[in-house]
Amino acid sequence: MNVPSDLLYSTDHEWIRRVENGVEIGITDYAQDALGDVVFVQVPTIGSTISAGDSFGEVESTKSVSDIYAPVSGVVVAVNEALAADPTAVNTDPYGTGWLCIIEPTTASELDPLLDAAAYRALTEG
Repeated sequence: MNVPSDLLYSTDHEWIRRVENGVEIGITDYAQDALGDVVFVQVPTIGSTISAGDSFGEVESTKSVSDIYAPVSGVVVAVNEALAADPTAVNTDPYGTGWLCIIEPTTASELDPLLDAAAYRALTEG
């Protein structure tokens, strides 16, 4: 299982990368593997305000439909529109072209409860 050390993680299996205009969010390699072949991704609307812990999208696979939970509160400033045409990017490149959205967090402390790579690896292996 791939767990990049430069990312943060939620206990709901989302990854978080700091970027210039906020935090980029996607689902982890662990999550995409558990889902199986992704056939559809619903991302949030740009400009929408979301709260940490709330569902803000869905990933549909050949096995099931799963909610995506916001790891931080804030405003959605970008979405990966390419997923509409190629949802399999979530499987083939979950930490790259399979990103879901960028959120501008309400406060910097929104990132405090997130896990580092070692803690996330322990969560998934334990």
